[in-house]
Amino acid sequence: MHIYLGTDHAGFELKEEVKTYLEGLGHMVDDLGAYVFDPKDDYPDFVAPVARKISEEYANPEVRGVVFGRTGQAEAMVCNRFPHVRASLYYGGPVEIIALSRQHNNSNILSLSAHLISFEEARRALDMWLATEYEGGRHDARLKKIEELNQ
Repeated sequence: MHIYLGTDHAGFELKEEVKTYLEGLGHMVDDLGAYVFDPKDDYPDFVAPVARKISEEYANPEVRGVVFGRTGQAEAMVCNRFPHVRASLYYGGPVEIIALSRQHNNSNILSLSAHLISFEEARRALDMWLATEYEGGRHDARLKKIEELNQ
């Protein structure tokens, strides 16, 4: 799978751990920044490029994005402004929500809270998110309605 990563300073450390983990699994990883820890940087500068890539390559199910932030909330909001992007958020709790984001919503970006979850929790969420397929069927009509909102 081809995975784009992006974060500001708040998620920098977790992004670096996740990048090493994903590369170790054999995924092609493109890190779109931040490349250094800078407490003055801004998350839209790094998560928007991830969302733009996913928006451009949305038809390829082998392309996904992972973004990181303090809570992950604002990062998901930025991503969801782009056509064809369906960013889901994980900040802890039952990991099954991640499976549902893939099965029912065909999530193509996962936003992770670097403040509220550990690397191990992020790894479990990523493993589930990457392994879970979109069910299609009755969910296709719903996703089509979402797509039509951008027109």
